Amino acid sequence: MSMTQAAHDIQTTKRDVMSSTQTEAQPALATIRDLEVRFRGEDGAWNPAVEGVSYSVGRGEILGVVGESGCGKSVTAFSLLRLHDPAATKYAGEVSFEDEDVLAMDEAALRRLRGRRIGMIFQNPMSSLDPLFTIKDQLMETVKVHFPEESRQEALERCRRALSAAGSDDPDGWMARYPHQMSGGMIQRVMIGLALLGDPSLLIADEPTTALDVTTQAQVLRVIKQLSRERDMSVILITHDMGVVAEVCDRVAVMYLGQVVETAPVEELFAHPRHPYTRGLLASTPPMAGPIPDRLSAIEGSVPRLASDHVGCRFATRCPLATAACVAEDVEMIDVGSSARHDVRCIKTDLALEEVPA
Repeated sequence: MSMTQAAHDIQTTKRDVMSSTQTEAQPALATIRDLEVRFRGEDGAWNPAVEGVSYSVGRGEILGVVGESGCGKSVTAFSLLRLHDPAATKYAGEVSFEDEDVLAMDEAALRRLRGRRIGMIFQNPMSSLDPLFTIKDQLMETVKVHFPEESRQEALERCRRALSAAGSDDPDGWMARYPHQMSGGMIQRVMIGLALLGDPSLLIADEPTTALDVTTQAQVLRVIKQLSRERDMSVILITHDMGVVAEVCDRVAVMYLGQVVETAPVEELFAHPRHPYTRGLLASTPPMAGPIPDRLSAIEGSVPRLASDHVGCRFATRCPLATAACVAEDVEMIDVGSSARHDVRCIKTDLALEEVPA
């Protein structure tokens, strides 16, 4: 895919070509800085899952977090809610929401954060619902937890509003059903409704279009985008699909092997990718317009195992530009943008535009 064509495609799908730079100037709603997450293995060792991850999401902004499976996208986002098993997880760094330290919150504060201030759409919606209870029962249970002072009628009305906002044309009919009586798209919209019950400031959507057909994917993404605009709600959209990023997001963070390697407004990233990994992802994505090539490009090699002794660029083993200098010392993020902030973790940012095959 040519970068010129990708940039043109992005411009035609965004509602405002200046939205990214505008949201970037707004104060951050949530910030992750130098986050390190380690999980205890069966042998007792603390294995790294992400190391040195930093990104933020502004108020009303849709941030896409993209990368291959296992790169740490979900681990990082789950850390915003401290959803990992506390007995088997160690955190380091900073995680803040509305200037509050999430890593220092007690259980009561975390309960107020989860579902009320931050909503979550999980990757497999069917496994998130109890098959033995109706949709109404499960929605009402959530309302009772966060709004115990509301009457039953007020709680039911809150459930109806949430389902309507998530795209249901028959909230009462949906609430009367059990999960197995609903399609995948309906279930996903129920999950969006569940996440909206607390009127959150931030919605985390973890691969929200997984296992859905193309038409239903488009509907779900349209709902998420519309909710963000209407409610000034921030969204962290976790995906491996660059087409989804192009359609929905204002800004994007690209992750590889437990680190963020590039962040930029979405138009800037598609027009001027500065990290070889980002360029490889774009080259391996089918074009949104024009002829389909006979064969898409592929990133050679496979993702290595994340280890504590990594030095230098973690993409070096798969990068066509890699030299000894790339693994001599750790690479820091640097701002290479002109009109908008564009951070990249690469010592060869000028070459990345010219020499990596598209």
